[in-house]
Amino acid sequence: MSGLGSGSITPGLMAERAEMLDEDDLQALCESVDASILGGGGFGWVKPQGRSVLERYFRGIFLVPERMLFVARQDGNIVGSAQLVRPSRSNEAQAMTANAMQFHIAPYARGIGLGRVLIEEILKCARAMGYQFLTLDVRETQGGAIALFRSMEFEHWGTNPYYALVEGRMVRGLYFVKRLQEQSRLVQNGAVSEFENGKPADMTARALTLYPAIDLKDGACVRLRRGEMDDATVYSDDPGAQARAWCEAGFNWLHVVDLNGAFAGRSANTDAVKQIVANAKVPVQLGGGLRDLAGIESWLEAGISRVILGSVAVKNPELVREACRLFPGRIVAGIDARMGFVATEGWAEVSDMQATDLGLRMQDAGVAAIIFTEISRDGMLEGLDLNQTAELAQTVSVPVIASGGVGSLDHLAALRRVASQVSGIEGVIVGRALYDGRISPADALRVLS
Repeated sequence: MSGLGSGSITPGLMAERAEMLDEDDLQALCESVDASILGGGGFGWVKPQGRSVLERYFRGIFLVPERMLFVARQDGNIVGSAQLVRPSRSNEAQAMTANAMQFHIAPYARGIGLGRVLIEEILKCARAMGYQFLTLDVRETQGGAIALFRSMEFEHWGTNPYYALVEGRMVRGLYFVKRLQEQSRLVQNGAVSEFENGKPADMTARALTLYPAIDLKDGACVRLRRGEMDDATVYSDDPGAQARAWCEAGFNWLHVVDLNGAFAGRSANTDAVKQIVANAKVPVQLGGGLRDLAGIESWLEAGISRVILGSVAVKNPELVREACRLFPGRIVAGIDARMGFVATEGWAEVSDMQATDLGLRMQDAGVAAIIFTEISRDGMLEGLDLNQTAELAQTVSVPVIASGGVGSLDHLAALRRVASQVSGIEGVIVGRALYDGRISPADALRVLS
């Protein structure tokens, strides 16, 4: 890592996820890397590499699903970058932790706050993707970077005395970690535990996240059977109170769907969603009727943590790709299927596309996660389609959230067993069974831990 600087932020600075680089951006990025190497390190290289080597390197990053490239810009020009590296699907033991690496800010752009802007963008992305910790490491000679990490509450947990060999001299490396979620649930020797004395406990597995569903129809909280709008049960006419209840029950996320919006193609339960956001103390993800960038941006600015794109994923994949570029880590694909084929328009239409094919397209677009629902089971309380869920999770590298059909603790236990073998399954959405009292929140959280 190079010195990122911890000065105050000035206008004209920004950081964003890059999914492609034009020739001007690529040239600016390569120049900033070589300048950083000359200025005291940055990429592990000790000598400038030149345009051709660095160009191949950066183009290769886009071919690795687990790596996300972020760039820092000053007045529109790239002057630095970093990467967010997700654990591979085979690394279940460390699935709760993402790693930040290859930070650099060119010497000519240091001291104005760009390092902080870049790190904050990566933290926001990692947090929205559900990771509990972000780790990074740095040479001890990079004083500016170390000061910045400490100021942003990264914890220095270890030192490697043989970290790097630079010009014949051994340089130590410092290792840092930052906790991302306020209510991280860890499993220690078979039991849920929290941080102990401010330090992470022995981490061996990650609890599955339970997303209680708040489905909105005509301003009320309802549940449908098999996605039929005419077969709805009203559970509450106060969405804000329902949000508070689920937060108080111990859930760390809320899953909200604007059912009218899903059919109309535009947000229809705006007031109800705003009530939920105002009353929720945890992140909220929202789907239903989001078909353009303006609508997506509006809800993200209004306090929604992640938006779910469903029908538009099939009909306008370029919009998904652009949304992922503009809002990294905050776009989720909702794949609803009937017998393995993707359904759209509020489940009213079934396409000829396989769910796994759409999953790969959404992975390539850059989504943070995929919600998979077998709609023939949704609201029927007969259990999840574990085979299809596992198949999708084994096909893609992004986290998969299961949905549709949970009716008992046995169904959650069955998912937990599958997830122990298929590391890509991150969580599950539960609706009717929670509202009916078939499953208590405490028992559900216990089983999924």
